[in-house]
Amino acid sequence: MLEPSANTLRDACETLAKRDPALAAAFEKVDLPNWRTTEASYASLARIVVYQLISTKAADAIWGRIQERLGEVTAQAVLKDDQERLRACGLSRPKLGHLNAIAEAALDGTLDFAALGQAPIDEARKTLIGVRGIGLWTADTFLMNALGHLDAFPSGDVGLIEAYRQLSGAERRLSAKAFSQQAEVWRPWRAVAAHLLYDWYNLARN
Repeated sequence: MLEPSANTLRDACETLAKRDPALAAAFEKVDLPNWRTTEASYASLARIVVYQLISTKAADAIWGRIQERLGEVTAQAVLKDDQERLRACGLSRPKLGHLNAIAEAALDGTLDFAALGQAPIDEARKTLIGVRGIGLWTADTFLMNALGHLDAFPSGDVGLIEAYRQLSGAERRLSAKAFSQQAEVWRPWRAVAAHLLYDWYNLARN
């Protein structure tokens, strides 16, 4: 669970603002973004999977029921629990299957969280997406928030794409591919750009 210093964030934000007018507008509004941190653990990965492709409100409810049922969300607890009762927390069969696959990888050593924290970002990403149930969005969200990689970037995130559309004044959203290409100019601070966009979008919605 790593968080960049305020000085690092400010240097990154100032650099990004010079490179992209949309990010300059976001920085002017939010100043330094709030860095989202979580532990490098099975529970963190499981939570990211639960939150995929559904509303935050629905995911909050599902995750809350899982926590209430299991107490501590661990790989062992998920695998040992009654699967139908666990699914009744609101999980689809595919998502429950993904949680189980990730749990098995955590227990058999395929996912070694301490080693992931020491690995270069590309190596860590490759290890993560090699596990069933972990796609690029999940991997980069974990790399960004749990491992503190400043250039991790969940490029297919619809919220980020919409925030960038609004900030840039475009009529249509970029495709995930085009957004990923746009983000190349933000290297090596793409995670900082993501946090700027997240915070600006939340302010705009509220």
